[in-house]
Amino acid sequence: MSIGRIPIVDVQPRVLDGARPAKAVPGEAFQVTATVFREGHDAVAANVVLTGPDGGHGPWAPMRELAPGSDRYGTRVAADRRGEWTFHVEAWADPVATWYHDARIKIPAGIDVELVFEQGARLFERAAAAEPVLDDPDGPKELMALAGALRDQTVPAEARMARAEAERTHRAVAARPVRDNVTESERCPLRVDRQRALFGSWYEMFPRSEGAVVDPTGKQPPKSGTLRTAAERLPAIAKMGFDVVYLPPVHPIGAAFRKGPNNNPTAKPGDVGSPWAIGSPEGGHDAIHPELGTFKDFDFFVERAAGLGLEVALDFALQCSPDHPWVLKHPDWFAHRPDGTIAYAENPPKKYQDIYPIDFDGPGVLPAILEECERVLRLWMSHGVRIFRVDNPHTKPVVFWERLLGRIHATDPDVLFLAEAFTRPAMLTTLAKIGFHQSYTYFTWRTTKDELQDYLSQLSGDSAAYLRPNLFVNTPDILHAYLQQGGRPAFVVRAVLAATLSPTWGVYAGYELCENVPVRPGSEEYLDSEKYQLRPRDWAGAEAEGRSLAPLLAKLNGLRREHTALQGLRNLQFHHADNDAVLCYSKRTADDMVLAVVNLDPHHTVEATLSLDLSALGLGWDDRFTVRDALSGEVYQWGRDNYIRLDPYTRPAHLLTWHR
Repeated sequence: MSIGRIPIVDVQPRVLDGARPAKAVPGEAFQVTATVFREGHDAVAANVVLTGPDGGHGPWAPMRELAPGSDRYGTRVAADRRGEWTFHVEAWADPVATWYHDARIKIPAGIDVELVFEQGARLFERAAAAEPVLDDPDGPKELMALAGALRDQTVPAEARMARAEAERTHRAVAARPVRDNVTESERCPLRVDRQRALFGSWYEMFPRSEGAVVDPTGKQPPKSGTLRTAAERLPAIAKMGFDVVYLPPVHPIGAAFRKGPNNNPTAKPGDVGSPWAIGSPEGGHDAIHPELGTFKDFDFFVERAAGLGLEVALDFALQCSPDHPWVLKHPDWFAHRPDGTIAYAENPPKKYQDIYPIDFDGPGVLPAILEECERVLRLWMSHGVRIFRVDNPHTKPVVFWERLLGRIHATDPDVLFLAEAFTRPAMLTTLAKIGFHQSYTYFTWRTTKDELQDYLSQLSGDSAAYLRPNLFVNTPDILHAYLQQGGRPAFVVRAVLAATLSPTWGVYAGYELCENVPVRPGSEEYLDSEKYQLRPRDWAGAEAEGRSLAPLLAKLNGLRREHTALQGLRNLQFHHADNDAVLCYSKRTADDMVLAVVNLDPHHTVEATLSLDLSALGLGWDDRFTVRDALSGEVYQWGRDNYIRLDPYTRPAHLLTWHR
């Protein structure tokens, strides 16, 4: 785009140089910035124009210079409904601001006084006739009266200038700006998704473990739970305040090279195998494991979840067991080794003999797989699935996902995709840019104060325009050393952090029981991992004995629903604490605030003095305010500097809200 009369450069946010849309949800404010300047010394101004799917414009959004002399302007805007929007910057010469600058110098110095007042009078007359951008019905009358007053030479110059500087005058001018040489920037795309794309609490469960029967002696083969028995767990999940129940693959599991418990390469009779080894003679991605039930049972599960306020997210894992129907029908979809056998998945030294990856570089494979995957997704969409968690998307071509997600979005923009992109930053961020609505992150491996502050500042900063983090505290694949070694306090701390740092977070079943035994020292794999065997749990017994974290999870999710400040990503602010084991941060909206103080050390009591940035909380330097701890119910009087003491076993964190 060529430079206009008033140059506008580096408009942000722009995703992939404007090729892909920035992201928001209805009501989510985001900052638009641009560099605006002109020749000479005359003043310029700028505003943002939001254009909705129907072509209508959002409210007037004037920009301000972010730092004096920087030429960098910005403002926050928000779209009010879903759909495909655009935004652009309008820059313009501001003759009224130029007049004020000159008049403030010349009038006190007695230079060209009457000429300056006549110039001002004419500008205010123009303003009175200008198109209003804000509601101010008395503005024209006020501005015309001012024009006359500036010409009244019987009134001292100082008095006339004082009238021009009156607050009422500035309001009238702001409502009817005089805009010369209006120049538009390029139009930048903005996609406004439904609220669940930004805000939600996820719970991952294996349906086959709910209602399963396992003989502790091993004399009888295990009996899988079903979708019907899994549905009996849904009320407890809803009671904990979760919004999304996420299911690993529910498809038939292959028998060839089936894995045994703890990833044993040799399975015994009765071993159930990994749900991610998809496909058997009973079917592939478009089928349900016979032991789980039928599509009628799946529909029952989805309907039962919906009745409890839960959405069902389904895993979409684009890989096959050797028994998958695709292997027989489309052997050209897979890579073959020199000996003619199909290559199984590897991530040396790890081997996944029970999985065949797709070879996207084979002749005609990509378009064929694209058609088949769209068919599969639409099948599950027809059974009520509107959220998909995509397994290992970083091992497939980016262009494939861009095309597939684009096809689904074109007809069903409410369908959401979560990328399980535990991979290098370039791939993780690019997947977010080309269409994935949410992404897993490196949060699991960020445990120190500096790591958390640096990483979450990044996630809530510039990258928030395209990447929405889903902070899972654990997964079936990831049991971090912090949880292994920190005991119950570590589980509490990580839940508090994930639930309050990001608008979307998740837990894998068993977290509320503080399951933390690895398969071996130094491993992040669980002992007796549910990926390879049935794991029925005594939920009721744990709650009755007070061992379950379910009440805490319910409290956290209830707090998230109650406080709109926790439903945003871009409003995160860190505050200073003089102890490296104490993390302090706040989230604030116009009428809501939550202030978190967390002990990151699961083994020791810590003390610290907090120095709060009161301006970030909307308060004055010396203000005192009353807060209530949502975890303990205690009420405190706080100010700029505050002493805290946090015991990991009895009080690992404060979650403070305004107490009015």
